[in-house]
Amino acid sequence: MTNTNFADLGLAERLLAALEDANYQTPTPIQSKAIPQLLKGRDLLGIAQTGTGKTAAFTLPLLHKLQLDGQRPDARRARALIMAPTRELVIQISESIETYGARLQMRHTVIMGGVSSKRQIDAMRRGVDIIVATPGRLLDLIQQGHVDLCMTDNLILDEADRMLDMGFIRDVRKIIAKMPTKRQTLLFSATMPAEVAKLAGDILNNPERVEITAKTVAVDRIHQQVYHMEAAQKRRQLSELLADPKMERVIVFTRTKHGANKVVKNLANDGIGAEAIHGNKSQGARQRALENFRAGQMRVLVATDIASRGIDIDDVTHVINYELPNIAESYVHRIGRTARAGATGTAISFCDISERPHLRGIERLIKQTLEVVGDIPSVPEGRPATKGDTAKPRPAQRHRRRRGRPQRERRKAA
Repeated sequence: MTNTNFADLGLAERLLAALEDANYQTPTPIQSKAIPQLLKGRDLLGIAQTGTGKTAAFTLPLLHKLQLDGQRPDARRARALIMAPTRELVIQISESIETYGARLQMRHTVIMGGVSSKRQIDAMRRGVDIIVATPGRLLDLIQQGHVDLCMTDNLILDEADRMLDMGFIRDVRKIIAKMPTKRQTLLFSATMPAEVAKLAGDILNNPERVEITAKTVAVDRIHQQVYHMEAAQKRRQLSELLADPKMERVIVFTRTKHGANKVVKNLANDGIGAEAIHGNKSQGARQRALENFRAGQMRVLVATDIASRGIDIDDVTHVINYELPNIAESYVHRIGRTARAGATGTAISFCDISERPHLRGIERLIKQTLEVVGDIPSVPEGRPATKGDTAKPRPAQRHRRRRGRPQRERRKAA
């Protein structure tokens, strides 16, 4: 049975009032399934893509529990810890806490790299109810003695597979070792690679399992198209598409930081303003780009996958995959930046012949075939594309075996 409103889930009146203030009325499937179990104190393993509403699914019951508990944290300590892989996602979670906890007296702080640690250290001097952190900076402050997790008995790991991809799992394990063994633990991941599955087995106690599939996220509200073209055609095609005024707010995804910078430069040369957001940008530059994009001062944002799980802007009209991701799940995260809050959206992908295996993987994952538009590149079918497609083939070299001493002895003699 699916609940039809948040009041049915058993949340505190103040949280319901804050949800009403924010005009949140109907819980998503993951919220309906997870919140009642979390209010019972259960551990939880959530297999969920971006855009499913999982931030509210873990934030609301956490705030409910902390309010009922009524304790106040000591200096350098926190009652709850939420860890996420990227700064953008940490900031997004923090903003959700402010929204849902607007009628509660809760102190929370963000701990992340890319900015000065002074304000973070100052916040921890008097203690906080909730820390929202990236693992690297948090571990640094723990080792410096500014953060003490010995009494933190609520732990939430968001986007655990992304933490694995970014090399954070070892830091996560070190941080968890500083926490009480008796605690409520939640782990969310879009996929379940072996190392994440092992982590879940190590830290969760008889968890409730909630799974929201990729097909659920790639909803009918997103019109998905693919353009087949040669790689050299992508620049012109992107500029032609962006000339359409219907593309009011667009995120363009590339696979690499260098690629993102190059797309921004090419668009500028074509008279189209854009900004890039990726791991080499300072946190201040990344936030400025996001705020400009959110405020409508800039309609095109070019991003790597660092942003595919960290941009929560409701009115993105189009997502363009300038380069297809080589991990199929990343496609679902990217297109989930559009069609948010009940709106519709369009996801357009550029696919050169070398990316066709990625396209097949994406279509297998979402269990549907993307609508094909545009021309098929003039590369002969039946063989994979190679770098040699634009270069003359090298003549085959014939090697004659030399007589005499064995090859190993000849090298030694030389």
